[in-house]
Amino acid sequence: MGSSVVWVILALLATISVFCSADPTDGFTSVPLRDSNFMIQHPYNMPPSDRYSDVDGVHKMWVYSTDKPYKDGSPTGPRTEIRITGYDYSSGVWQFEGYVYVPSGTTGVSIMQIHRADGEKPATDLMLRVYDGELRFYSWRVVEKDIYDRWMRVNVVHDVGANRLWVYVNGVLKLEAQGRGVSKFYFKCGVYEQSDASKYMESRWRGIKVYRRD
Repeated sequence: MGSSVVWVILALLATISVFCSADPTDGFTSVPLRDSNFMIQHPYNMPPSDRYSDVDGVHKMWVYSTDKPYKDGSPTGPRTEIRITGYDYSSGVWQFEGYVYVPSGTTGVSIMQIHRADGEKPATDLMLRVYDGELRFYSWRVVEKDIYDRWMRVNVVHDVGANRLWVYVNGVLKLEAQGRGVSKFYFKCGVYEQSDASKYMESRWRGIKVYRRD
């Protein structure tokens, strides 16, 4: 009797171990990404190199609160972002993955988005923003604390059919949220000024990947 209980406990622990070690990309297939899939959006009155660099696979993006918007006449705030092209989607389960580094002092900025079709309002189903060293879902819900000056692996999963979103940090589920319904979506990362922004905003990204699950 005693040994049976022990075996049940061991089996349960093994199951828990497997569950906890599951990677957010399990069951997904990566899609090929090339330089042509990375559209750099930057202040319209300057070349990309003034606000973007790619050194040894690290995409560094920065912007000042006094910078111009992406398009002349746009009411939006300044940004330098990578807009993933070639993989806009309106169905299925999709995932963005990247390693991000946010230097101390950067605040009031979006560093990753799931964007809806251009012109729609609201414009996004998800924004990951930085406020005072916290990574937040939009401005209210804390996803991760003490994020400054360290690399983090970020995975964002979007199930269009279920209208659900999941955010993982370093492989750990930190957020589950509801989407805003059907649209045509795409991924973005970088820096995009939001409320109460610092004068200087920066994020660095490496290992950017996109996955899908059929």
